Amino acid sequence: MSQHKVTLLLGSNLGDSEINLKVAIKLIEEKIGTVLALSEIIHSEPVEFVSNNNFCNIALILNTQFSPIKLLNIIKRIENEMGRIEDSSVTKYYTDRIIDIDIVQYGQLIFDCSKLQIPHIRHLYQREFSRKLLESIESIISLK
Repeated sequence: MSQHKVTLLLGSNLGDSEINLKVAIKLIEEKIGTVLALSEIIHSEPVEFVSNNNFCNIALILNTQFSPIKLLNIIKRIENEMGRIEDSSVTKYYTDRIIDIDIVQYGQLIFDCSKLQIPHIRHLYQREFSRKLLESIESIISLK
């Protein structure tokens, strides 16, 4: 099976956010593929909604054999397994969450359907914290 290099962005602003990220990364490695690089963890204020809970965020690059939709389905199961109840892609609004995992890039693929858009335009171009994480992870991977 062919492997695809995928960039994911993870965020958490409920409970012990750093532990939530570590648990999510462990589940990603068990269920999706080999993590090649991790960015530093950065903290950010909520975007597009109001909350007193700041986010812990991390980016990672991994290899996976799964197609974009299969990958999305596994990610949604991980989020649910960790206790995420509401999905902003369904509710159309953002709330606090124990874990959020977004597919930012999937190799050089351009993919657009009702469930998923790759690349994830907001993370690549509109959100400052995302750009910082993605720049740091790209520099890590280029050193390898």
